[in-house]
Amino acid sequence: MGAREGSTGKGDRVLRGLRWGRLQEPLGFIKVLEWLFAIFAFGSCGSFSGETGATVKCDSGGMTAISIQFGYPFRLYQIPFGMPNCEEESEARTLYLVGDFSAPAEFFVTLGVFSFLYSMAALVLYLRFHSLYTENTKLPFTDFCVTVCFAFFWLVAAAAWGKGLSDVKAATRPSALIAAMGVCQGDGVVCNAGTTPAMGLANISVLFGFLNFLLWAGNCWFVLRETPWLRPPEPRDGAAEQGAIDKQ
Repeated sequence: MGAREGSTGKGDRVLRGLRWGRLQEPLGFIKVLEWLFAIFAFGSCGSFSGETGATVKCDSGGMTAISIQFGYPFRLYQIPFGMPNCEEESEARTLYLVGDFSAPAEFFVTLGVFSFLYSMAALVLYLRFHSLYTENTKLPFTDFCVTVCFAFFWLVAAAAWGKGLSDVKAATRPSALIAAMGVCQGDGVVCNAGTTPAMGLANISVLFGFLNFLLWAGNCWFVLRETPWLRPPEPRDGAAEQGAIDKQ
């Protein structure tokens, strides 16, 4: 019972030590936005799943519906689907989607996770140990360098994932499935588009990628103001100055 009360007391002291008023300052407010937008970015990309499909109608009158599920990390070449064979006594063939777009997707999600962790750590440092942040000149300089790196990486990740997503759309549209199935080239076989993938969540992830770039790039200025390069000199103690004059 005493140990539980002691841990609760420590937690209360930590919360009381946080200076929430600093969230109203640009540096604190932007760090909160970076933390939130990182969650939205890697969450919308990492949780995406879609469905595509087509229908095949043989000259004998039989119709087969093909439905394919795909999603993160978008290794489409590992996703199989059955292509019906309109010839009599012939089994369906197994085909695979085309393309591997895991590299830009995984880089995007990984960057989002690291941005989330760094923003949370920097926010705790800024709220709880702000005096250490202002007195130690190395911390603002390190924060500035890391912020510049994250801004650059977000630009690269958002652009790469945007290109990768456009390729995913091209590889998973129903017309691409129909073109890949040889049975659709046969006489008397009619192939039509089935389910069209809903890519809204993936599009949102790209949008949040560029928003993260703008946030981190804009935050570079506010972090730079905390470095010794632009930080205004601290006012000297008036009493000390007066004492020095008196000694002269």
